[in-house]
Amino acid sequence: MNLYVGNMAYSMTEQELEEVFGEFGNVVSAKIITDRETGRAKGFGFVEMSSDNEGKAAISNLDGKEHSGRNLRVNEARPREERPRRDF
Repeated sequence: MNLYVGNMAYSMTEQELEEVFGEFGNVVSAKIITDRETGRAKGFGFVEMSSDNEGKAAISNLDGKEHSGRNLRVNEARPREERPRRDF
């Protein structure tokens, strides 16, 4: 199950993200989205859990919970929609 994680502290690392979600099952991947130009975290990311049950456990336990001074938003990620390419 792929999860969206929002309202993260900008200082959070992918390793920290994996550790937080690892309490609820096997984390397949943890990715923090960064700004292309500056490389700084945008405050959200995605975590892939190995099963739906683990993903649901993470959602029910972490959504709205405080971590590093911010209340995390955790829900099932929507499929990525295709965006038109912008060639400058």
